[in-house]
Amino acid sequence: MSFFEKIIGSLDQKKEWKALEARAKALPNEYQTAYKAIQKYMWTVGGPTEWQDMSRIYGGILDLFEEGAAGDKSVLDLTGDDVAAFCDDLVKDEQSWKDKYRKRLNDMLGGGK
Repeated sequence: MSFFEKIIGSLDQKKEWKALEARAKALPNEYQTAYKAIQKYMWTVGGPTEWQDMSRIYGGILDLFEEGAAGDKSVLDLTGDDVAAFCDDLVKDEQSWKDKYRKRLNDMLGGGK
């Protein structure tokens, strides 16, 4: 990783993120609103910590939403009524920020042995 990437992050990841965001903006309003709400939920409650996992999960949501929009389905037809549970299920096997910080705290204080 170059010094430049250490400061601003990976340029490839930024390009991929912008491409995901462009896909979200191309969705109908109901889907855009839901996508942004899902992002906020995942960032707030502890979504994945690794870029590959984030990219895969958000890309999968966009795939689902694009198919749903093309099939004239509502967001809740795709996610179910409990959208938070839908989100939790998507990240259940991923390390969350909470997990990462818990490990860091325990390692720092010697409790993670």
